[in-house]
Amino acid sequence: MPPKLFHRRHVTAVLIAAPFAWTGLRAQPAPARRPTPAQTEGPFYPVTLPRDTDFDLLRNGDLAYGQGQPAWLEGSVTDLQGRPLAGAQVEIWQCDEAGHYHHPGDGGRADSAFQGFGRVGVAADGRYRFRTIRPAPYSGRTPHIHVKVRLGQRDLLTTQLYVAGDPRNERDFLWRRLDAEQRRALTVPFERTRDGLRAAFPIVIAA
Repeated sequence: MPPKLFHRRHVTAVLIAAPFAWTGLRAQPAPARRPTPAQTEGPFYPVTLPRDTDFDLLRNGDLAYGQGQPAWLEGSVTDLQGRPLAGAQVEIWQCDEAGHYHHPGDGGRADSAFQGFGRVGVAADGRYRFRTIRPAPYSGRTPHIHVKVRLGQRDLLTTQLYVAGDPRNERDFLWRRLDAEQRRALTVPFERTRDGLRAAFPIVIAA
């Protein structure tokens, strides 16, 4: 066979086979995002908001809270396609280090220096951030932080955030109701960094 003819046939064969070879190299679609699981609001959502409702739960007006383990709680709020949820607000509320909420149902025993509740707007890139304490336990519950996402007058999500590795999780009636995937979504580590404890909690909304 003449060399040039062999070369042409070889190239043709490669080009014919190429679509099959390249098929596996095409970019695959990103896996579908799952919405963050919802959980009960619980009985202690504030009846009266504290003097401050900002991102820093360690200061309530002129008072500074010095109990517990200070921690940053931060993350993003996105839709199922990964787009920032512009205009949303994130609220958190939790008990103080002694296990008390700012709520009449808890007997008014919460430390007045602990803000106990915070609210921030989601940034253009979907980020939010709070300064608080690593959640503390109270009778019958493992440590947790309540989280709510609002958009205007609508409540988009109410859930609870848990501490990875806390031995009390296994005894908590709400945590035990979660399946393995839901537990992974709602249970996050509080890790030590140069700025102290930090927990990252991404929130995905089916909006």
